[in-house]
Amino acid sequence: MTATGTFGLSSEARNLHWLLSNLVEEVPGVHSVAVVSSDGLLLLSSDPGLNTEAATPVRRQGPRGSSADLATIVSGIGSLTIGAAKLMDGGGVKQTMVAMEEGSVFVMAISDGSLLGVHATPDCDMSVVAYHMALFVGRAGHVLTPELRDELRKSMESDK
Repeated sequence: MTATGTFGLSSEARNLHWLLSNLVEEVPGVHSVAVVSSDGLLLLSSDPGLNTEAATPVRRQGPRGSSADLATIVSGIGSLTIGAAKLMDGGGVKQTMVAMEEGSVFVMAISDGSLLGVHATPDCDMSVVAYHMALFVGRAGHVLTPELRDELRKSMESDK
């Protein structure tokens, strides 16, 4: 997880951190997870940019390791699909999946306009990933209040 700890966070914020780490640890094939606010700011991340299995921990390049990359991708995909849905009179976007040769990216809308993004292996069970994302969204959506989003943003900023 990105947070060095959840000390000092509200119970709702700690619960979201737990849900996020549970998603990463329990779902086979998941590389990383990010929750991005409707304005594109990273709120929560599994921060796989830090490789703790190496003899010397190595951080990927970038301001937050790969979590910044995933947040940017999730925000961009979310914006693109919302625009496409408007042009096609398709209603709200619920989920987007991009399958690539070397991996998959899933983006799911959260009720407050935030987005949940998952980067997974190419051989992951897409239905299992989507199911667990839906569970996360169902549990997180009602608690992501403006106050909690602000707390999560401040927590991410203090981890830099």
